[in-house]
Amino acid sequence: MHVNVLLARRGSPTAAAIATAFTGPSAGFTPVLASVGATQQEYRTLYPPTVVVAKTAPVDERHERLVFGACGAGVARGVLDAVAAGAVAADQDTLVLVSLWLDAAAQDETAVCAAARVATATAVREAATGRDPEVAEHMVRDRDAVRHPFYGGR
Repeated sequence: MHVNVLLARRGSPTAAAIATAFTGPSAGFTPVLASVGATQQEYRTLYPPTVVVAKTAPVDERHERLVFGACGAGVARGVLDAVAAGAVAADQDTLVLVSLWLDAAAQDETAVCAAARVATATAVREAATGRDPEVAEHMVRDRDAVRHPFYGGR
């Protein structure tokens, strides 16, 4: 599980970009407005409005249910955790974009939901309050040693 979060204020260029992402679906990458409720008939849009976009297309029906079900619930819970902590307001002026990736091998919906919740709450808080300056300084200082799982070079 991995998430990226972008926060915006309604009317800003960043909010326009989020709205564009929401209105520009493509096969396998349908952005959804996070909603909560036991059934579709009971759905209520999350405050702050939160657009969820999958980084990769689901590989099968099981993966799709995890992305839109377990991840969706976890993202909603994580955003609401950030609201409860005072990091963001539960209003219409704050917009949240959550881009998520879920390993195609994931199986346990409870674990997926929990991971999405923690990852989202952490990312929203960091987006709202900024990164710890010591962490940022460390990254800059050690920039030549930065690694990535999809890069095998030095």
